[in-house]
Amino acid sequence: MDRSTVKRFLIGPPFPTSHELHERLDKVRGLAVFASDPISSNAYATEAIMGVLVVLGSAGLQLTMPVAVAVAALVLTVVFTYIQTILHYPQGGGAYMVAKDNLGRLPSLIAGGALLPAYILTVSVSASAGVRAVTSAIPEVQPYRVWLALLAILLITWMNLRGAKESGTVFAVPTYAFVAFVWVVIAIGLVRYFGLFGLTPLEPLPASLPAQETLTGVALIWLILRAFASGTTALTGIEAISDGVQAFKPPESKNAAETMVVMGFMASSLFVGISFLATRLNLVPAEAGETILSQMTRQITSGVPLGNFLYVAVQAFTALILFLAANTAYQDFPRLSSFLARDGFMPRWMQNRGDRLVFSSGIIVLTIISAVLVVIFQADEIRMLPLYAVGVMVSFTLSQAGMFVLMGKIGRLQPGESVNTTVTQIHYEPNWRWKQALNALGAFVTGVVFIILLATRFLEGAWIIAVLIPVLVMFFYAIHRHYESVAAALSTRGLDESDFVPVAPVAIVPIADVHRGTIRALKYARRIADDVRAVSIATSPEVRERLERRWARFPNLTAGIRYEIIDYDFRDILDPLIDYIEHVNNVEFPGQLVTVVVPEFIAESFWAGYLHNQTANFLRRRLRNQENLIIIDVPFHVEPIEHADDETPGVWRALR
Repeated sequence: MDRSTVKRFLIGPPFPTSHELHERLDKVRGLAVFASDPISSNAYATEAIMGVLVVLGSAGLQLTMPVAVAVAALVLTVVFTYIQTILHYPQGGGAYMVAKDNLGRLPSLIAGGALLPAYILTVSVSASAGVRAVTSAIPEVQPYRVWLALLAILLITWMNLRGAKESGTVFAVPTYAFVAFVWVVIAIGLVRYFGLFGLTPLEPLPASLPAQETLTGVALIWLILRAFASGTTALTGIEAISDGVQAFKPPESKNAAETMVVMGFMASSLFVGISFLATRLNLVPAEAGETILSQMTRQITSGVPLGNFLYVAVQAFTALILFLAANTAYQDFPRLSSFLARDGFMPRWMQNRGDRLVFSSGIIVLTIISAVLVVIFQADEIRMLPLYAVGVMVSFTLSQAGMFVLMGKIGRLQPGESVNTTVTQIHYEPNWRWKQALNALGAFVTGVVFIILLATRFLEGAWIIAVLIPVLVMFFYAIHRHYESVAAALSTRGLDESDFVPVAPVAIVPIADVHRGTIRALKYARRIADDVRAVSIATSPEVRERLERRWARFPNLTAGIRYEIIDYDFRDILDPLIDYIEHVNNVEFPGQLVTVVVPEFIAESFWAGYLHNQTANFLRRRLRNQENLIIIDVPFHVEPIEHADDETPGVWRALR
């Protein structure tokens, strides 16, 4: 079974380019694909808040709800502003495109440099959090958490390589099931808390957790701000839909915006509901072990018909959606990379679609890096969260600031007037002022959260992102300078015909022996050049004698071909060969194009190629650094034969 067959078996047959529209997502699949990350954040966002407030004891944990309400308000604000981004930038690109259009190149690259690590961490954090949900229900598998996380990443990669539509269909069930079951648990919890319908009232845990610290004044405010910043993990992934607008079916921006509204409602309702019940039940976050969501579900469903089923269902679908939350990054990392590649800030091959019309190169790069992070952090999502949120807040701040500027541009238009920006088209909007005010508020709050996260979690790992973002920006600029220099070198502007380098009438054919493959190369060389030179390296008198004898067997072929045999008392035959080629190139034909014809045999199978010396490959690599050299490969496909003639030993020596 060859590689092509294996590839077709794993990811399916290739799609034609004309099939691209059919691979677009409807709103149902789009929500499953792009909203799994922000929806799944509810599995640990409340816990992140409580993990900060727990130092104040039971009284401090009661502050969880006010903080959660503030975070939910910010979620809705960001959701609204990103709806505006979707409507004004229907081509996608999110924060990168908004910053590029309104703030300039550097801010856009900062946004890109912040989002790419965030998407990578989305995969690592989501896979690790999914494993934690599994280990909360099945503690016995705790030692295998790294392997489980890597397996989850591998499966999600496989599904995404098969195509966006197919992955959306598969991921829809766990996403909607998670939302439905958690809503059911929240509803039962609220009914039991308020004593409705005769259900057994909930019994909160004793509020006896002692305070580790006593804080007042500024210190208390700072702790609450830290809790708020930690809770903003609920915002992760909100920007995903704005990045992938073009993944939706037409009308793209309308469908994406409506999906954004539904996502905002789902995420905020789950977050507030979980936070309210966790507070009322006096739940306490554990440093390791059972999650807050698991504790809440276990307590609410105890004594309820089908309670065990509900608990198992919530845990199972929590694990699944946490795993699948990584899928959001699999949609946006490759797409954002393609935008950067299109603008010349990432390798060009990142913008190419694969056989299934997905950005397969970006998917593979994302898989490799996220898997490495899982191994480094041992599938501990708590250790990765400080890195996670910082980059997200940078992109949020730049996106909000960019939309603030855009609304200012819109405000300067006259009613009915339209203007093309560098990226999109804008129209006069009578309600632009309050939209701009909301953008200003969003930019301010997310900027403050960024500062808090950076200050409070700098030593916990946030410094890595603080260093990584400028490094990535410098990396982007380096790539861009390379492409600009290449474009300048290839440009025909000001080119005169006298500037063309003439082609020398010589062709050099390096040969290790005289056999069918080298004979083919020599015949080809005679058709393209008047001066054909065959060059061999003799490492011993015996080798020279054999080469001369075999050359003399084909007088008709070799007539008119200059045969150079260079005696060399060492084993590395490439050095004298390259010295000869450089002499011809630089001394005999300076300033001209010299042609080197390289004979190369192709083995009968892929693996068989590794059984032979890679002399032709090594030679090509060395010669590519030489200016004014044209390298031509002349392949000879080796077919197995049953009977060998008397030339076989000589040929065998040449092929070894």
